[in-house]
Amino acid sequence: MKNRASLFLLFILIPFITVKIRAQSTQTYAEKLGWPKGAKVIIFHVDDAGMSYSSNQGAIKSIENGIATSCSIMMPCPWAAAFTKYAVKNPKMDAGLHLTLTSEWQEYRWPPLGGIAHSPGLVDDEGCMWHEVEQVVKNANADIVEQEIRAQVERALKIGLKPTHLDSHMGTLFAHGPFLERYIKVGMEYGIPVMFPGGNNKLLIECLNAPVIKKLKAEGKWKEGTKLPEPAITKESKAVGEKIWNAGLPVLDDLYTNSGEWKPEGNNVTPEQWGKYKAMKFKETLGKMQPGVAMMIVHSSDITDAFKHISASGGSRYADMLSMLDPDLKAYIRSEGIILTTWKEMLERRKNAK
Repeated sequence: MKNRASLFLLFILIPFITVKIRAQSTQTYAEKLGWPKGAKVIIFHVDDAGMSYSSNQGAIKSIENGIATSCSIMMPCPWAAAFTKYAVKNPKMDAGLHLTLTSEWQEYRWPPLGGIAHSPGLVDDEGCMWHEVEQVVKNANADIVEQEIRAQVERALKIGLKPTHLDSHMGTLFAHGPFLERYIKVGMEYGIPVMFPGGNNKLLIECLNAPVIKKLKAEGKWKEGTKLPEPAITKESKAVGEKIWNAGLPVLDDLYTNSGEWKPEGNNVTPEQWGKYKAMKFKETLGKMQPGVAMMIVHSSDITDAFKHISASGGSRYADMLSMLDPDLKAYIRSEGIILTTWKEMLERRKNAK
């Protein structure tokens, strides 16, 4: 009788257990981190701090006067020490490391912190890091990449900064499986969150498919409504996200990377118009995103005359900064109940999560 009663109880409970397991599996990382079900939580993130004086000023203004909540520093670059010291003096600033394995500009370049002689495969004929991600994947091995990641973390620590998170300049660490493994390994070892989108990835898939659509349009092969296959990296992202979560680090539900492509049509676009256009596009993107915690990347710079000697991207970067300062975008976020967060808060919430 006792066994029959146990079996009957189990039979009754199975549907409820199944429902609970299914509910857990469909929870967003935002919910796991303690935010309400259905909430949209955003990190507006400024990349490339430390790259130049203009980049530093853009990051500072975007965070202190605008809606940006976080940034990351390129430690091999000439203005990295200045920004890192600023972040140390302003501990409320959410400052991570933009792990840098490329040196993309033509004249303005940098070598690895591990040293030219000790970084075979990571440097080109000029003794600087490669221009392109593909060149790093082709020439560098995972051991040298890990060595450089550690050198960049250690430089920040020596200056007095405990990075709030790690991410990847130009996505190099996401372009090759062995590199990604070392990135996650170092983050786990130091107890530093690693930027990784392991959730629904609706916006990230849109970003990854954008160049495919552009190519098909140029070839006259694109039809509106065509369904593209899911990118390989997002197919594997859920499993990787679970690994990171189980190691005690927070995980993103989504990531948006393409704001650098936004520019209004016309030849005489003013900086203010460009900034307003980007603010409008951010509203559209926020409207499309699914509930969860997402990171949206900008490259804010407060442009000086010197920046034109670095890159032709100055106009877009200045517009990024203006979008972060835009009062209409700030009002939209407030009216829609969108929650702004930082990597620092993400880690604290992860420590308290089950």
